[in-house]
Amino acid sequence: MANHNIIPKLVSTFFVVFVLVQQANAQNLKEGYYCKTCPSFESIVANVTARYVGHVPGFAASLLRMHFHDCFVRGCDGSVLINSTRNNTAERDAIPNLSLRGFEVIDAVKSAVEKACPRTVSCADILALVARDAVKVIGGPYWPVPLGRKDGRNSTELDALINLPPPFANVTQLIAAFNAKNLTVKDLVVLSGSHTIGISHCSSFSSRLYNFTGIGDSDPALDPSFVRTLKRSCPPPRPNNVVEMDSKSSTNFDIDYYKNVVRNRGLFQTDAELLNNKVTKAYVQSHAVSSGQSSFLQDFAASMVKMGKMEVLTGSAGEIRRICSVIN
Repeated sequence: MANHNIIPKLVSTFFVVFVLVQQANAQNLKEGYYCKTCPSFESIVANVTARYVGHVPGFAASLLRMHFHDCFVRGCDGSVLINSTRNNTAERDAIPNLSLRGFEVIDAVKSAVEKACPRTVSCADILALVARDAVKVIGGPYWPVPLGRKDGRNSTELDALINLPPPFANVTQLIAAFNAKNLTVKDLVVLSGSHTIGISHCSSFSSRLYNFTGIGDSDPALDPSFVRTLKRSCPPPRPNNVVEMDSKSSTNFDIDYYKNVVRNRGLFQTDAELLNNKVTKAYVQSHAVSSGQSSFLQDFAASMVKMGKMEVLTGSAGEIRRICSVIN
């Protein structure tokens, strides 16, 4: 009988140890981490990021999404930046990441930082700070970014496929995926608000328009007039067409996303699913009114700080890559 009980006890012990290690690593992060070793780091990041986002405001959404996709797979370790090799398909070439863009911004920042402070600043820290600064450029919220992350040495397609929530996930699956990363139901709804900026390829949601249940129908959770609008932008032969995720407001960091979800005009199935749980629905409804703007920005900043500490590598773990796309 005792032998049958030992496995769950070992699993439970391992999980507790894992959580404690991750918490300890997160506590090693601190603001101003490079103030002595690379005092110009944060200004370099801000200036290069502003230059790119100033020319292409859409980079703000792209870089924010890249940070999210990095943190959800092996933690915030810059592994999404690593190129595939002959013997390994990396995260960035997994299907969910094929539409990521903005890698050139990270490369430009890294190049400038390396000139000032060779082999001092991790790509993981650069990505975390660039995401914040990019959002700030378009008038989005500011949040503190504690630093000190190290870069991971592993990046596989399978990890991305397993850990990134799929666009067709239901609300129960979404909550479970976030809970697995020590993020709450509130964090789920708050971070979904990032869909207030950016664009999406039609291929990411076209099944909701043309073949939702396999009989050529549309998703009944979508406003019929919105379906007609989307079909004009996304005719079947053109999966690579793009539309704004937040119609007519894709470069404004505001609560229009929540207004759209309430009106059944959320672009993705995961957006619509937020109305299928009483907790997530309540948050969406409370922030779909003008008075919800300030609290949304505060909540978003808090959730981004929390996400940015997920499963980080610090101290002697990991490395500091000289080139973000290549393991040393």
